[in-house]
Amino acid sequence: EVHFVESGGGMVQPGGSLRLSCAASGFIFSNTFMSWVRQAPGEGPEWVSRIDGQSGTTYYRDFAKGRFTIFRDNAKNTLYLQMTNLRPEYRALDYCATNCGLARLGQGTQVTVSS
Repeated sequence: EVHFVESGGGMVQPGGSLRLSCAASGFIFSNTFMSWVRQAPGEGPEWVSRIDGQSGTTYYRDFAKGRFTIFRDNAKNTLYLQMTNLRPEYRALDYCATNCGLARLGQGTQVTVSS
């Protein structure tokens, strides 16, 4: 059974940073393309960043380019998202997903940027 435990979210001021983590289990993590997804209040989920399992090739939505970095530790079955220079309008539940999926299987981690 696929299981995710996300952590690292919180409330930060504009311009602040957070590092999100996603501990994965129940599948072969190292072979799996992974995504970070966010869901803002009242909106549908959207992908933020993705990373290939073997090559490490990364992909970012425009709003994340240059400010967010996705990376993974296959030995620890853990996915990360380093978020920097967070903008005031960022408020969402962030979570990880396999492949290009948008379904939330874990509890997610809340990110709120507020002054």
